[in-house]
Amino acid sequence: MATESISVFDIFKIGVGPSSSHTLGPWRAALRFLDTIEKHGIDQVISIRTLLYGSLAKTGKGHGTDVAVILGLCGEDPVTFDVNEINPRIQQIGEKKKMNFGKRKLLPFDPLKDVVFLMTETLPFHPNALTFLCQFENGEEIAETFYSVGGGFVVKEGENNGSSNEISLPFPIENADNLLHWCLKTGLSISEIVMENELSWRSEEETKKGVLRFWDVMRTCIYRGCHLDGELPGGLQVKRRASKLNEKLLQGKTYENYDQWLQEVRKGGNGFQYILDWVSCFALAVNEENASFSRVVTAPTNGAAGVIPAVLQYYLAFCGDYSEEKIVQFLLTASEIGSIFKKGATLSAAMGGCQAEIGVSSSMAAAALTECMGGSVRQCLMASEIAMEHHLGLTCDPVGGLVQVPCIERNTMGAIKAITAAQLALQSNPDHARVSLDTVVDTMWQTALDMNHKYKETAEGGLAAHIPLGLKEC
Repeated sequence: MATESISVFDIFKIGVGPSSSHTLGPWRAALRFLDTIEKHGIDQVISIRTLLYGSLAKTGKGHGTDVAVILGLCGEDPVTFDVNEINPRIQQIGEKKKMNFGKRKLLPFDPLKDVVFLMTETLPFHPNALTFLCQFENGEEIAETFYSVGGGFVVKEGENNGSSNEISLPFPIENADNLLHWCLKTGLSISEIVMENELSWRSEEETKKGVLRFWDVMRTCIYRGCHLDGELPGGLQVKRRASKLNEKLLQGKTYENYDQWLQEVRKGGNGFQYILDWVSCFALAVNEENASFSRVVTAPTNGAAGVIPAVLQYYLAFCGDYSEEKIVQFLLTASEIGSIFKKGATLSAAMGGCQAEIGVSSSMAAAALTECMGGSVRQCLMASEIAMEHHLGLTCDPVGGLVQVPCIERNTMGAIKAITAAQLALQSNPDHARVSLDTVVDTMWQTALDMNHKYKETAEGGLAAHIPLGLKEC
């Protein structure tokens, strides 16, 4: 069986919150459907409809799936579209009952009727399914079905997967044992192996530039989230907390930009409680932004987008020098762990619960932090295993179908567990470990298969079934 080739640019993606599987994935699916229609002639289209199935239907409103589909069909790019224009654009389409399809043809379109939420229907391949229906002037009709399989990956019905698997890599990796084999054989670190594989797609300079772009979006998200107050959209009346915590920790210090802010953060010292508060603040900031339809980096999902930025920001603020080399090293290492989980289990909460989101992101961050702290390859894999081991069985139960409660706080927990896992691994001998990373990946997948469907991003179980809508978060 051919090894699936996954790039760092597959695992990390720049997009719009609040969900990679329910927002970014459907948005990308709509853009892919546009490509199909282009071949038949957009000018000949007379109507367009979208059917949402399974988890996309049940939590799609809270995740903005309808918004994402509409913007995708309008031909907008989630990487570059101005997030401040999302609400005005959707409101305009709703009022005028017209859509500028593919930026080329004004079509009759009613968001309330032409995006259909099929609450009781699920397609067999994956819970996150959507079908686009298009009718032409000559009576011809086209229908295409896509599956948003987690982390922004999209698979068209009949395809094998949503990655760049046609590339043959010098170091093919299907699991952690493969990764360890190549590292031991070559003497290269995890991040160096990843960089060698990335050369199959592009130059080292291009890879570094792209990876640093991810960090630029991440740190902008942290900084912005640490300086915005107010209530998150969606009706749960959840208040932003990162800004108040940032203000409390800095005690009136003044600064004008991110770099000056980071210097003030560092000046506060290395006390345990102080650092713990900052890690929580970093993670809260990102996921409060994510919940507000802001620009984030899928890492490896949007619901878990705060873990990796928080741990990397922790490293840069309290553990090491702020260098581009370390940023690239961290994110390359993290991406390979995410790739292993995608191949051996899932990145989709609709398939595996929140262990597939927060658990995977924590595992990725733990390995990356361990490598940046000077840990061996075996210690990196051990840290990754520890982090996931203590997320096994974590359910996905978003209250009101929104990526807010308990999702935002879970990112703080995932970040802290990643740091703890890295510290444990750095102080341990991996030769004595009883559980391997491959074992925990297999266990996670079996746990996902055993998990009741109501705990898989349906908003039908757990907290979602016991917290009344409108309750304010403590």
